[in-house]
Amino acid sequence: MSWARRAVPAAVAAVAAIAARDLLQRDHALRRNFPVLAHARYLIESIGPELRQYVVAGNDEERPFTRDQRRWVYASAKQENNYFGFGTDNDIEHTAGYPIIKHRTFGRAVPPSAPGAGHDVTLPCAKVLGAARGRAGAFRPESVVNISGMSFGSLSGNAVQALNRGAALAGCLQNTGEGGLSPHHRQGGELVFQLGTAYFGCRDERGRFSLERLKDLVADAPVRALEIKLSQGAKPSLGGLLPAAKVSAEIAATRGVPEGQDCVSPSRHAEFSDCDSLLDWVELLAAETGLPVGIKSAVGDLGFWEELTTLMRDTGRGVDFVTVDGGEGGTGAAPLIFSDSVSLPFQQGFSRVYRTFAERDLHEQVVFVGAGKLGLPDNAVVAFALGADMVNVGREAMLAIGCIQAQKCHTDTCPTGVATQNAWLARGLDPARKSVRAANYIRTLRRDLVKVAEACGVEHPGLIGTDAVEILDGRTASTPLDQVYGYRPEWGLPSAADRAEIVRLMTAEGPRGGSAPPSPTAVG
Repeated sequence: MSWARRAVPAAVAAVAAIAARDLLQRDHALRRNFPVLAHARYLIESIGPELRQYVVAGNDEERPFTRDQRRWVYASAKQENNYFGFGTDNDIEHTAGYPIIKHRTFGRAVPPSAPGAGHDVTLPCAKVLGAARGRAGAFRPESVVNISGMSFGSLSGNAVQALNRGAALAGCLQNTGEGGLSPHHRQGGELVFQLGTAYFGCRDERGRFSLERLKDLVADAPVRALEIKLSQGAKPSLGGLLPAAKVSAEIAATRGVPEGQDCVSPSRHAEFSDCDSLLDWVELLAAETGLPVGIKSAVGDLGFWEELTTLMRDTGRGVDFVTVDGGEGGTGAAPLIFSDSVSLPFQQGFSRVYRTFAERDLHEQVVFVGAGKLGLPDNAVVAFALGADMVNVGREAMLAIGCIQAQKCHTDTCPTGVATQNAWLARGLDPARKSVRAANYIRTLRRDLVKVAEACGVEHPGLIGTDAVEILDGRTASTPLDQVYGYRPEWGLPSAADRAEIVRLMTAEGPRGGSAPPSPTAVG
């Protein structure tokens, strides 16, 4: 009782002190008008995202990824049951823009009936990257699903390690992001090296691009291709800033910048200033390294793409691949206006870019890569139907290794150690264990893509045509995908030779379908 008699006056005194401070301060009207009580409002506001995420929101209400979408990724990564029961809870009938995939009753490819069928499916790209332009390092990517560019610095070292080890286990590529090639990227996975505006990892002491350092770097690491980053969907036309507090000795060594100083990425490249000089640089990099070279960009002004493709057609110079990032793509930090309203969403942006290449008869010479929430099977299938040859997964891969969509990426307080440089938080992420989950997720996505392709009557998702997808206009109408985006009937598919070769590769082990021999009375 004596303890209680002392505690109560102390509590009253503390509340009185808070009240007095609230009444005297002038910064917050709510606290001045409602001393003490206003703090409850601020507390509830601070935990609002968590309350909505775990208590209030329905399965399909949250963004950027709904609870159902996250559950599918988590279950796939853990090899748990990722099926859903009792039918869809999406409001299909009243959702304009909802894609419907049309299965075939009698298709060329018959889905296998075994319970484990497709779990370890091989799913290479339908095109050979760099072959059309005769690059010395041309190759056929082993996986149509690859890990998108996420820099060491934006992600923790443990997260990058987990993703690279996962890429090695799943046989896919990992894009380094523009932050350079760190020791965490050297865990067995093959890489696409991204060249951003600051040329991290291949710059000289004055911050200028160094061709010799690039050549030394790619000769010393499993780099299969180079990607010139022009912009990204979540913050197009912006540079970047890694605050001095995050620029550790390891990050400084990886990027080639001073330790403990603000690390700035300019908004524009210094090595080129227009499409003509861009293509000159592409050809220089390809000639000096032997590697396929591509570009990554969000889509805004179509004038850039028209000029680029016209020069490619008329001069013979060109990129080997194009990564189109949708405006719905993610990033560690960006102004709200850029995240919400700058650059076209994936389907509109990609279809316009593809159409620009196809109108100049260049679409069969370029590998198209899509990014922007394409780590979900339904979105990916639409991307393949529109002409994507591969998809890159970013945030979905983060979810697979533990991200809980806390949306704290920009605060350096990611609670799961994925998007932070806080050593204590990062230590909670075990790269060895999480790499297995990353690989499981990628394999499951590939399996689902093959299953949908076979339901559409073809052997590979790259062979799904625009005729296999319709877009709902509401409850009573729908429009075929090719009409929505102005495609000609032959667009969206690889060349006839590439189609024949990918069918051969996918069926090399013999027919994969069927369940039992037909009866003696079967017809035909």
